[in-house]
Amino acid sequence: MIALVRYMFTVLLLSQRYLAPLLLFLGLVAVLTSSDSGPLTATYASVAGAMLLCSVWLTMALIGLEDQPHRSIVVVSTGSHLRVLLAAVGTAAVWCLLLTAVGLVLPLMFAARTPGPADLALGILAQLTCGFTGMAIGVVCSRLVFRRQGYALLLALGLLLAVLLGKGVSPVNIMLTHLQNTSDSTDALVPTAVLLAVAAGLLTVSTAVTQAITLRKA
Repeated sequence: MIALVRYMFTVLLLSQRYLAPLLLFLGLVAVLTSSDSGPLTATYASVAGAMLLCSVWLTMALIGLEDQPHRSIVVVSTGSHLRVLLAAVGTAAVWCLLLTAVGLVLPLMFAARTPGPADLALGILAQLTCGFTGMAIGVVCSRLVFRRQGYALLLALGLLLAVLLGKGVSPVNIMLTHLQNTSDSTDALVPTAVLLAVAAGLLTVSTAVTQAITLRKA
């Protein structure tokens, strides 16, 4: 599995399709946090929102890298559709972890702040919650499910609006609302960790649904 993740990571690097979502993330973080002098809870909420958009785009781009004949060769080589899909999800997770590190540090460069351990932990949890949710959307809207990417894009936009605006339903909406209304990172750690677990569950369900559809089409 590690070799497969390394292969997909390398293919994505060589394709340069990571550049657009990466630049989107950096641009959003710079715009949303460069003049922000409020509590770090609200700052990292903004960074997490940028991670949501970036993770959707990155996951869809990663899974759509290979055409069907090339993907079939990879599946035969590994012996399992599921292994290839899990490797794609794992590769997207690695990218999200790298971006999380950037999202932690970049806002601190725009303003003189001294974050505590609770602030940094909250920043990680918040970004991963949005990252896992975005990956869940990206997997189910990928080329494995939709041959026509126009339909996939429309569904991805609809799901993004749903998770951002679905009050009391979406873990992303609940988390962002809570972080915008609190200034104490310590108080927000446990609720955000619970929402991260929910987001991980959504990613698991999304991966299972995509795998079932993939096998049915095979």
